[in-house]
Amino acid sequence: MTSEATNSAPQTKIAVYCGASPGHNPKHLAMARELAHAMAENNIGLVYGGGTIGIMGEIARTLVSLSGPSSVHGVIPDPLIRYERNLPTKASDFSGTGNPDLNPVLPDEAVFGRTTVVPDMHTRKKLMAQEVFNGGPGSGFIALSGGYGTIEEMFETATWNQLGIHKNGICLLNVDGFFDGILQWIEKSSSEGFISPANKGIVVTATDAKGALKQLREYKLSADTMKLEWGDQ
Repeated sequence: MTSEATNSAPQTKIAVYCGASPGHNPKHLAMARELAHAMAENNIGLVYGGGTIGIMGEIARTLVSLSGPSSVHGVIPDPLIRYERNLPTKASDFSGTGNPDLNPVLPDEAVFGRTTVVPDMHTRKKLMAQEVFNGGPGSGFIALSGGYGTIEEMFETATWNQLGIHKNGICLLNVDGFFDGILQWIEKSSSEGFISPANKGIVVTATDAKGALKQLREYKLSADTMKLEWGDQ
C-alpha cells in the first residue's frame, strides 16, 4: 500500500455513549481517561454527546489534551446545552481566543473539540451514527457507564445492527461490574426465546479500554441479523 493510499484511508471513529454525571465510583471517570488514552495511541476519533460535564466531559477533555481538538466531535441537541455543558458566564470565564460576547454558548473548542448543535435527539443520534458508519476499520460504538440515555442509545444501535442498518460493533465497557445486569438480561432474553443465540453476540463486552478497541477491530457480524434494504435512515 502506498503512503498516499494510507493517508487517504478514513480515520477510525468510535461513538462513545456515557453519562453526563461522574458517578459515585471514581473508577468510572478513570475508565473514561483510560479509553481516551487508548484512542489517542491508535489515532481514533471520538464522536460523543457533546457534554462538558461528567464522564462525557472527561473523555472529550482528555482526548483533546492528547490528540488535539480535531480528534473530538460533540453533537448536542439545543435544549440540552444548559444541562450538559458548563457555560461561560463572563469574559474571564471564557478560555477561548474569540470574543465570548459573540459566542457565549459553547466553551473553547481547544478544550472539548468541535461541537455541532442540533435541534433534537433523533438528529443527534443519526449524525453520531453516520460518522461511525463512514469511519475506517475498527469503527463502532462503546458504552461507558451512564443512565437511561446511555442504555437507550446503546440498545437502539444494537437494534439497528440486528435490522441490518449497519455492521459496526457495539461494546459495553463494563466498569467494576456496572453492566452485569444488562448482560444477564441478554442471556435471559435469549433463553426465553426473544433474542436468538447468534444475536446475543451483537453486543460484545470488555473490562478495559484496550480490550474494547480490540473487540471492535475483531467484531464479527451475527449470521442471524436481518438482510433488509434500507434507505437514508
